[in-house]
Amino acid sequence: MGMKEVGDPIVHEIDRYEGGVGWIAYPEEKMERASHAFAVANDETDTDDVWVVDPVDAPGVDDLLAELGEVAGVVCALDRHKRDCAAIARRHDVAVHVPDWMDGVASKLDAPVERFGRRLADTGFETIRIRNSSVPPWQEVGLFDGETLIVPESLGAAAYFRGDRERLGVHPMLRLTPPRAALSGLKPERILVGHGVGVLEDAPTALADALEGSRSKAPGLYLKTVRSLVGV
Repeated sequence: MGMKEVGDPIVHEIDRYEGGVGWIAYPEEKMERASHAFAVANDETDTDDVWVVDPVDAPGVDDLLAELGEVAGVVCALDRHKRDCAAIARRHDVAVHVPDWMDGVASKLDAPVERFGRRLADTGFETIRIRNSSVPPWQEVGLFDGETLIVPESLGAAAYFRGDRERLGVHPMLRLTPPRAALSGLKPERILVGHGVGVLEDAPTALADALEGSRSKAPGLYLKTVRSLVGV
């Protein structure tokens, strides 16, 4: 099993809830790159607007999106998650939406780009600046509408994110500096992440456990990672 792009892409559905869905295009890869889409009511049309976050393309993605409505925009929520944002945006004749403070991304997207600030258009999602650092290079925005929290990278549910008995874990590189200031105190109904299947039940507890146990569980997670690399 490789870290990325193992086998042919398929739409492996995850994180289905009313008005939203996720998918993993390469279910066998260790990175478990997850993509998400959510629908927002459009008072001027007969269909809902669909927003796609950090997508990885695969045959059948458009059919999945069409179940929710009409694509209105694509979001690049992490500087490293350009993924297939541009390809899907071009196919649906929409723009890729990038935070107004995120550098070095817009020029690398072969699609129209629109910037957003404290809110993502008229979606009802507020933005959370989770990280904006040069060491390590890392620019990440979270999205939260009071019910759904989308965290592209600082939190994840793939095996290499999770320590002992964790449903959700802080990224290995941030274990000693978890994003507590940005995410502590939130009470989402569900948490969607950029790597792995999201948390759809008792999400506030999973979030609090991940942030509070990040440092104490770091040694065990690092040991597990080393053992997986050497085959022990």
